[in-house]
Amino acid sequence: QTGSDLFFRSVLSNMQKVYLSRNPTAEKILDFVHSYDGDHICFDHFAFRTFGVDGYGIDSLAEFFTDFGYESREELRFPAKKLRALWFSPPNNDGYTRAGIYGPLPRIFISELLVDELSAPSQEIIRKYIKTSANGNKYAVLASTFGELTWEKPTYSDFQVLSRESEYAGWTLVNGYALNHATVSTHRLESDIRSISKFNKFVEDNGFKLNTEGGILKVSPDGLLQQSSTVADSSLFTFADGITESIPRSYIEFAERLPLPQFRDLQYEEVKEHHRRDGFEVGNADKIFESTSKDQLTRRSA
Repeated sequence: QTGSDLFFRSVLSNMQKVYLSRNPTAEKILDFVHSYDGDHICFDHFAFRTFGVDGYGIDSLAEFFTDFGYESREELRFPAKKLRALWFSPPNNDGYTRAGIYGPLPRIFISELLVDELSAPSQEIIRKYIKTSANGNKYAVLASTFGELTWEKPTYSDFQVLSRESEYAGWTLVNGYALNHATVSTHRLESDIRSISKFNKFVEDNGFKLNTEGGILKVSPDGLLQQSSTVADSSLFTFADGITESIPRSYIEFAERLPLPQFRDLQYEEVKEHHRRDGFEVGNADKIFESTSKDQLTRRSA
């Protein structure tokens, strides 16, 4: 592996460290899978959330990935949530013998909130914090690697106002560029849990709650992309006005990509990632976004 590849992976690895330190559920599930299936965990994609305003949107993170060989693929739109997203495919991904961050590189999914479509009070709050960030958008990747906000710590009242209008906006205000979720590629596992329905049962049998929005298993219209996710962890956060309250953190997602119709007859061992369904699905992703929503979080604590 070249120097630049090792550097790139160490950045991803630090993003993952921040994510695991704040999300004990993700860490525990990865440990359970590791002890059950061995060292075969590979990541399907990493996802990030951004404010689509004044250069703080998708582009603030995307350049880092495209500089290291990723390619911009397609746009997805979520009108009801006022979001758009782009996903990026990694450079060559075959022939890896290692797993995790040092295995096949994950796809990257970056979404942005269409701030101009929000109410005036919400827009004002977001722009107020962005102003305190100076040129922080240029260092989005650094912020993600350290798990720090580039704008000043928000007040609880601003967080509440934003969350009431857009759960996504509230999440982004307090979590910034931190990794929103990592996704385990179940079909790359080697035991019976490589089938996502068995994987979901394995997760639930170990005592974890899955996001029920639109059913536990989210299936694309062609049936070839199947996804599920946990409900986000929460942690206490002390706001600028001294109030300490629980905020949503991140979740872990699971995805099985089935072989495309023209490759259905290949033996299991012959099927490579490029034979499988690629890309994302608006209907699935829309429900996965709900993993950080209050409805799902209150279910978690019930």
